[in-house]
Amino acid sequence: MPRRVLLSWSSGKDAAYALHRLRADPELEVAGLLTTLNSAFDRVAMHGVRARLLEAQAEAAGLPLWKVPLPWPCSNEAYEAAMAEACARAAAEGITAVAFGDLFLEDVRAYREARLAGTGLAPLFPLWGEDTARLAREMIASGLKATLVCVDPRVLDARFAGRAFDAALLADLPAGVDPCGERGEFHTFAWDGPMFRQPVTVAPGETVPRDGFVFADLVPA
Repeated sequence: MPRRVLLSWSSGKDAAYALHRLRADPELEVAGLLTTLNSAFDRVAMHGVRARLLEAQAEAAGLPLWKVPLPWPCSNEAYEAAMAEACARAAAEGITAVAFGDLFLEDVRAYREARLAGTGLAPLFPLWGEDTARLAREMIASGLKATLVCVDPRVLDARFAGRAFDAALLADLPAGVDPCGERGEFHTFAWDGPMFRQPVTVAPGETVPRDGFVFADLVPA
């Protein structure tokens, strides 16, 4: 019987491609998508994506959505308490692992492993350690389509917000910016690809600076 896995879901390309990889493993069954939401704005934490689009992604993926509401502002203690509750629910429902789309940040991986220790849930990292330039090209070649919804203007020009994650984008990224944005240079919303049964139709909204980042809003089309 396949191991049941919960996937940490940011709404971005890395999580989406992690889903694609997990589904290619016959020993694993993805049981749901786990997402934290900013309760004050009803948006995905950090990416700023509307909850309605998140729900459309889950529908397109054919998977249940596990929403973890977070207060705003949210302390680390509140975050960890909410995630601990979600992990307890997962273990009680027969899920044995949580998968993450992390690529190479050792401190992030160590934190996730530490938080899952003793929960009965094993951490999985299906994309870990891959060359991110090659991985970015593989994502695009697979048919994955995504839009940059958040940009850190300290390392990447604000005009990149709202652009498609495609070959042209990779060619335009400045030296030192990771092709997958793994250091937080940018975040994406995945709206089509082999992990979805149908595209999530979106239209561009307004682009606004907030909390030191530039967000390109997407609205349901």
